[in-house]
Amino acid sequence: MSPATLLIIGIIILSAFAFVIWPDRGILARWKKIRVDSKRVFIEDALKHLYDCEYKNTVCTLNGIANFLGISNEKASRLANLLLEMKLVNILENSIQLTAEGRSYALRVIRIHRLWERYLADQTSLGSTEWHKEAELKEHSLSESQVNELAAQLGNPLNDPHGDPIPSEELQMPEKRGEPISALKNGEFATIIHLEDEPKEIYAQLVAEGLYPGMQIRMLDQNALRVIFEADGEETVLAPVFAANITVIPIKEKENIQESFHTLSSLKKGESAVVAGISNAMRGLQRRRLFDFGLVPGTKITAMMDSFGGDPIAYEIRSSIIALRKNQTDFIYVKDVERRSKNV
Repeated sequence: MSPATLLIIGIIILSAFAFVIWPDRGILARWKKIRVDSKRVFIEDALKHLYDCEYKNTVCTLNGIANFLGISNEKASRLANLLLEMKLVNILENSIQLTAEGRSYALRVIRIHRLWERYLADQTSLGSTEWHKEAELKEHSLSESQVNELAAQLGNPLNDPHGDPIPSEELQMPEKRGEPISALKNGEFATIIHLEDEPKEIYAQLVAEGLYPGMQIRMLDQNALRVIFEADGEETVLAPVFAANITVIPIKEKENIQESFHTLSSLKKGESAVVAGISNAMRGLQRRRLFDFGLVPGTKITAMMDSFGGDPIAYEIRSSIIALRKNQTDFIYVKDVERRSKNV
């Protein structure tokens, strides 16, 4: 074998060796980083779960942590011992509890998660059922300075888009408020203040029903099989297990119930109306786009013509013609409906 060939082989071997062990960028370094990041995710997710138990005044057990994280009881036990060594928890006979340091750590992670959900809801067009999953990816990677910058950018919001309170920069959490929708009596009015986003299947169903924090409702009837209430003039029927994920605050009909509006989608060709507002269920880029079209309270709008399939529909607003789809006009409220011409 020639010296040149030996040199080439040597260079290849050295390059491969360096590729594996190179500091920070080698395979070994990356593998170690993945292990560290994975351990950190488990630690932070466990702390979030422990804080949730504390906030809801329920007992957190080893089995509960295992179920929440989707790991075996053996792995959950090792994780709990690690948290104990880090002085983040106290392990009692029948429960696991956060220490003061563990509670602060948990609140930092929760703050990041809920701020990021707020950002996704207000600044992007991402669907509401995707906010939680995306926020879970970000909550383990933002620094404290980045989190404070994000909060300032969003105007230091008090609640995430599901209605959950956001811990302050000082890691203070507001007291839990509201009551389950099942506490309402027939005929009573309330405002939805929170939709629980887990399990995701139940949350997706609540979103599909058009429910959102800030919506005002009236209880119609409830029994062991179903909960029936009126929301935005529509009757909603839910199984009790789904309704249990809705938190409300009772209100008085005469003082707080919103005026009964029509939706823009209810306008027929030739009818005009005045824009009353846009539902809080319409968020992010879609909401800003509607404002850019001039759909602000007090503006007159007229249904002009249907498309071939009936969706979208052309509307006249401020001497301009815009096309809107039904999944947009269902969230635009109008009032003072009037027919412009019978022949249009």
